[in-house]
Amino acid sequence: MIAELVAVGTEILLGNIVNTNSAYLSEKCAQLGLSVYYESVVGDNRDRMKAVIASALDRSDVVILSGGLGPTEDDLTKEVCAEVMGLPLSEDPHSRKRIERYMKEYKKNHPDRRVTSNNYKQAQVPEGAIVLDNHNGTAPGLILEKNGKTAILLPGPPNELIPMFEESVFSYLRKKQPEIICSQVVKICGIGESQVAADIQDMIEAQTNPTLAPYAKTGEVHLRITAKGEDEKSCKKLIKPVVKELQKRFGKNVFALDADKTLEESVVDLLKEKKLTLSLAESCTGGAIAARIVNVPGASQVFTHGFVTYSNRAKRECLGVKKSTLKTVGAVSAKCARQMAKGGCAASGADICLSVTGLAGPDGGTSETPVGTVFMGCCCNGHTITREYHFTGNRTKIRQQAVASALVLLRECMMGEVEE
Repeated sequence: MIAELVAVGTEILLGNIVNTNSAYLSEKCAQLGLSVYYESVVGDNRDRMKAVIASALDRSDVVILSGGLGPTEDDLTKEVCAEVMGLPLSEDPHSRKRIERYMKEYKKNHPDRRVTSNNYKQAQVPEGAIVLDNHNGTAPGLILEKNGKTAILLPGPPNELIPMFEESVFSYLRKKQPEIICSQVVKICGIGESQVAADIQDMIEAQTNPTLAPYAKTGEVHLRITAKGEDEKSCKKLIKPVVKELQKRFGKNVFALDADKTLEESVVDLLKEKKLTLSLAESCTGGAIAARIVNVPGASQVFTHGFVTYSNRAKRECLGVKKSTLKTVGAVSAKCARQMAKGGCAASGADICLSVTGLAGPDGGTSETPVGTVFMGCCCNGHTITREYHFTGNRTKIRQQAVASALVLLRECMMGEVEE
């Protein structure tokens, strides 16, 4: 069954609010096994709304609209949808009573404010509509059915839309769509997207159900396996052998099988598993690596110190980087990164210290050391290695890439995957 989403509101087009409703509804449609091919945003204009809704109903089985059910003149979703589907409006006594009750309570809490009659516009419903009670506002939701097509109208505020969908709409759509969709994510680090894509090309070419799709993220590649079946158990049975094959192909580069697990969480888990403590010595990343580590609950069990040594003086005084090193090869060098890592271990007493020093730009680069050059060092139980990286993009992008690569290097060092 094909579903389509239409978000209504000029405020979305102007960027005054972020359309989180469509993201939520897309996820729920996927869980229900509905295929979403189109998502639209249309402003509060009758003619444009009419064209969008008519087109959506023509090409999709179910159209879910959010917003435009309020009491003002520019709230037109119900009226336009009813016009497109040829359904006259009339007052729903049940909705009228609910609105009256809501307004009485509102008046008690706000005696200085006037309750206006336009609120009762929301009690007008299309003929034959299924009315969805709104327990968090005044505008009821509506389900309109005609000629094999369904339009589902939901209020715009997420704190009204989400509970209404979960209380009423999910079960309604479940009955119309017997199959469901389940997915699993395999998260990979230390390998680029192009290499991952090449390594799974045969699986993608042979796929039917389940399907496999790669998604790139800074420093990571996520592979999403999606299966369609009659229930969750049958979907998981289809997904399991694909996950097993991906683990076989990518080995230790797989850092998570949970969609919610982050790279920094996998690093903290590995530190705990190996009973190691960590310190960080950062220059160009300015504490961004430490920020990601401390985002993980329980990081205090393994993370001891974070040194942000941005100046040469700080590198010397806090980490023991030699003055001669800074004078001869400079702060952006493998030698400096090595001394930062070793000095961080000595100063903190931690088992591991990861260091980062580089040029994030936009200025300061030379032909020998261009902007984007970053050196990292990792001292682990007395053994120190260094790595040289060359990142591209603006200052923010370079720093983001450096942070992600640092977490990957730290993970590989703990797993014994790197050598000098």
